[in-house]
Amino acid sequence: MQFNNVYIDAFGYELPPNVVASRDLEERLAPLYRRLRLKSGQLEAITGIYERRFWDPGFKVSEGAAAAGRKVLDTASISTGDIGMLIFAGVCRDNLEPATACAVADALQIPSEAQVYDVSNACLGVLNGMIHIANAIELGHIRAGLVVSCETAREIVDITINRLLEIQDMTLFKETIATLTGGSGAVGVVMTHSSLSRRGHRLVGGVARHAARFHRLCLWGPDAGRAVHGTPVMKTDSIGVLKNGVNLGIETYHAFAAEIKWPADAPDRIICHQVGASHQKTILESIGIPLEKDFVTFPFLGNIGTVSLPVTAAIAAERGVLQKGDRVGFFGIGSGLNCMMLGIDW
Repeated sequence: MQFNNVYIDAFGYELPPNVVASRDLEERLAPLYRRLRLKSGQLEAITGIYERRFWDPGFKVSEGAAAAGRKVLDTASISTGDIGMLIFAGVCRDNLEPATACAVADALQIPSEAQVYDVSNACLGVLNGMIHIANAIELGHIRAGLVVSCETAREIVDITINRLLEIQDMTLFKETIATLTGGSGAVGVVMTHSSLSRRGHRLVGGVARHAARFHRLCLWGPDAGRAVHGTPVMKTDSIGVLKNGVNLGIETYHAFAAEIKWPADAPDRIICHQVGASHQKTILESIGIPLEKDFVTFPFLGNIGTVSLPVTAAIAAERGVLQKGDRVGFFGIGSGLNCMMLGIDW
């Protein structure tokens, strides 16, 4: 896929107030650690994550998404009245029905003629939402759109810790390490037609690939099992996800390079989905991109699902890591397995 008239105009994000260190989770898991003879510090050592953030109990994801949406609209080249499409792209949602996007649209007073709906695709949701909007802009259906997302990890982490303390089993611990990396946050991305963006970043194009035969490697819901009171749980075959995710990443990157046709030394910078240290190192080495081209937030934000990649891009831009003229790759991978890579002229 290639685009001629689409710009990523602005990012906005909201981080929760509660900072939770990996050692805080391990203190709660002390009986399990004693039973399994695990040393304190294992969680940070394995994942490279020393803290993450949680919303207050009972916080609605639509509230976080609306807060991020207000922030990005305050800095965007366009006004709320220009929004022709609003997409909520989180894994976490307020209700099964209606779309969480409806609550966000109401809070932001999005025009009634705008298309308002949810997109769900594990950790790739925001990238998928961006492509929905890019296509609509390129086709002339809309002139500007907004993707928002908000994820919360507090509830699933609490459920996981309670299960681990109840069962105290090494197999379960291995299946739930990935869950314990989860963080929370919210993000908004405004995309516009080139004629509207004052200082945006041109979306050149991208590619998507899937390996759906591995869709059971990471599960969150009834198929993963249920905890007390029937609450769905989460489990991940971390080794399987990494091994097969690397293969999918290599395939996708080769297709990306052929589609975008940048010089051989590009991209200049990359922003990846934030999983953890081992995943980052293995993926980048497999596709031949130096670690120093990447920018990471997982050590202090954890894995925020759909929010991880765009909020990392926003922070990288704030810190001057992404400079005007850089060729930037957004590399997303999520359970399914699905992979998407986008090229942006910053």
